[in-house]
Amino acid sequence: MTSPQQPQPQPQPETGAPQTGAQPMPPSPELSTPFEQGGPPSPVPAPGPMPPAAPPAPAQEPGTMMLQAQPQPAPAKEPGTMMLQAQPPAGGHPEPKPLAAHGPGKEGGTMMLTASAPPQAPQQHPQPHPQQQQPLQPQPPQAPQAPLPQQHPQPFGANWQAAAPGYVSPIPVRPTHLGHALAAEWTKIRSVRSTVWTLGVMTVLVLGIGVLVATSVGSMDSVGTTSPLFFGLFGMLLGVLCVLPLGVLVTSSEYGTGMIRTTLAACPARGRVLAAKAIVFFGLTFVVTTVVTGLVALADNAMIGGISKAEIGAADWLRSTVGIGLYVSFLGLLALAVGSLIRHSAGAITLMIGVVLLPFVLSMFMFAQSLEGLRNFLMGYSIPNQLTVMYGNKFPFVDGGPSGWQPLWIVMGLAALALGGAYAALRQRDV
Repeated sequence: MTSPQQPQPQPQPETGAPQTGAQPMPPSPELSTPFEQGGPPSPVPAPGPMPPAAPPAPAQEPGTMMLQAQPQPAPAKEPGTMMLQAQPPAGGHPEPKPLAAHGPGKEGGTMMLTASAPPQAPQQHPQPHPQQQQPLQPQPPQAPQAPLPQQHPQPFGANWQAAAPGYVSPIPVRPTHLGHALAAEWTKIRSVRSTVWTLGVMTVLVLGIGVLVATSVGSMDSVGTTSPLFFGLFGMLLGVLCVLPLGVLVTSSEYGTGMIRTTLAACPARGRVLAAKAIVFFGLTFVVTTVVTGLVALADNAMIGGISKAEIGAADWLRSTVGIGLYVSFLGLLALAVGSLIRHSAGAITLMIGVVLLPFVLSMFMFAQSLEGLRNFLMGYSIPNQLTVMYGNKFPFVDGGPSGWQPLWIVMGLAALALGGAYAALRQRDV
């Protein structure tokens, strides 16, 4: 089969106007049917003039097939489609029919391929397909970029976000320092109930016992040369036993609950953590103890000062108030260091109570003459005797021992040694 061709205009003999129609196609052996192969070729009449109106389609001879292109009215079909249609003969003996004036005649049993012009569709502006890619525009050549400088890793604790190129954290980043650790430790120590209970009980004991002793002694006629500030010792001996557990719990409680892991993860500088704990605890204990001892000293002096022959100077007032506050605070730092070394609350509290009471109790049972030197040493440097010296007196049956401000220097040295050991242990071992 041959493809359809567009119709060409033909001049007419009468009018000379062009006529659009299908050109006649010569019979082809490929398109011939078996009916045509046995007989002679039939003559083809010459085309006649085009009538004003197109007559109906002529009837086909028997066994004739016609291939004609017809526009399809259905909207689903595209314009200009072609349809192959075969028309069977109308009767048993076909009669020759006149051919249409607009086209040439055909022989019997032949096929004709005609093409008609498709209807003109309204012109539409072509729209680009959404998935059709636009042609790439040529990019101007870019200058070669210089290599980035090599970044060296920053030391531990530096601002790591500042070294990351292209990222700006919405959280303000500031270098950490000791003030942040102090704020964290202050939040801890003031939010736990052990702080309120220990310091509260100490305040009640020191004030209550100091006022009761002053009331009982004030009923006497005279106390001799004993300083009225000395009678605050009895309440402070029991108050020390409340400060020691608080110093132990500042560090050992975090080991018991596992909170020490969070603390060291937030502040990896372990020395800073230990220093912050020591500073916060020392400051709180010193303020509370100094205020309480000052109130007791005022009450004792008001009740007993009239029956005492001792002259009280500024040094005595300072040692009985601020000195006692410093001594008790450094004793609490010693308990804090022991708690950090042992990492067990009950064991550390038991050890500190033994340090306070055991030397004095042991010395009281050393009656042998050969143990007299050891007895005097243990009793003279025991915590109760050192507190007595800070109040301006000493045990009458003790030979030797510290005097003046010496007990404060002794406890400061012990606390410093214990804190140094706690710092070394904290850096070497795991939590």
